[in-house]
Amino acid sequence: MRLGAHAETLLERLAFRLNLGPKPLADTQAAFQFARIIMAASKAGLFEALHDGGRTAQEIAAARGTDRQATEKVLDALLAHGYLRYRDGRYELNRLSRKWLLADSPHTVVHKLDFQEIEWRWTDGFDQWLYDGTARDMHRTLSPEEWRRYQWGMRDLSTAPAKELARRAPVPKGAEVLLDIGGSHGFYSVELCRRHPELTATILELPEAISTAAEILTKEGMGDRVVHRVGNALEDDLGSRTYDVVLIANLVHHFDAGKNHLLAQKVARALRPGGVFMVMDAVRINSPADADQSNRRLGAVLDVYFALTSTSGTWSVEAVQNWHRAAGLSPLRPIWLQTMPGAALLSAVRPN
Repeated sequence: MRLGAHAETLLERLAFRLNLGPKPLADTQAAFQFARIIMAASKAGLFEALHDGGRTAQEIAAARGTDRQATEKVLDALLAHGYLRYRDGRYELNRLSRKWLLADSPHTVVHKLDFQEIEWRWTDGFDQWLYDGTARDMHRTLSPEEWRRYQWGMRDLSTAPAKELARRAPVPKGAEVLLDIGGSHGFYSVELCRRHPELTATILELPEAISTAAEILTKEGMGDRVVHRVGNALEDDLGSRTYDVVLIANLVHHFDAGKNHLLAQKVARALRPGGVFMVMDAVRINSPADADQSNRRLGAVLDVYFALTSTSGTWSVEAVQNWHRAAGLSPLRPIWLQTMPGAALLSAVRPN
């Protein structure tokens, strides 16, 4: 996925090709302003106001308690960028907004947009980080309320890739026991268990996350098949020959190379023969020569973001597979996710 401004007409494509227009402004000013428009509209409930049908700007403003003129301007900006329709003097939801921007949609990202307010503040540290390289460990700064918003945001982020992962994951035939390390809301475990009726899952998660994560998981109605356990995979004993599958989704970017090597060793020991270790995460470019590969562009951006907000950053396919090999596992071919551009499922098998 390529981020930033994209040409739509022949003249725009020509202007980009000839470097006539200031692409840096299109990639920054227009991008950050429209991002805030979407976030503000979602937080104010403008999309929810259209849940049951079209309304005028005045009706929407009255329903949500917003200023009529400001509301109309925001609605027009959303309309211009394909987030709404306009018919007979009324604004309406379209397929995009109805799928992603209603709180009761199974595909909603409303909670993730809410959490992005916090992430937006974190990015103020980019300038200083560029000089001192010191990470701001986000988990240590979160208040209880921010932990709640974080958990719900991560839940929204997982809804689409969880279904794809469950469909494409190399789960061994007859697998019964799954360990989901740092699985939080449990969406990945839920979808894997729905896909594999004999599978049960334990989610190993930090105590700060459990209360909200358990609340989210309860809504899935998976009963005893998916449960939480308080713990820390870097410190706890994961056992020996205990699990058929171990999953780590969107977590290794928080750990440095040494911790990831250690974790791979512990996971390999915890796997039964023929068991599979699955790492799902955004993928870093392996070298500058890979920077223009379409499936790694977003990973390059997230590498910077996680280096600021955590203690590490994203990792390349080669790095993850080296952890696997060092732990005595046999890497499988990467599976690039369609529902999470820039991310891949990197799996390895413990030999029989």
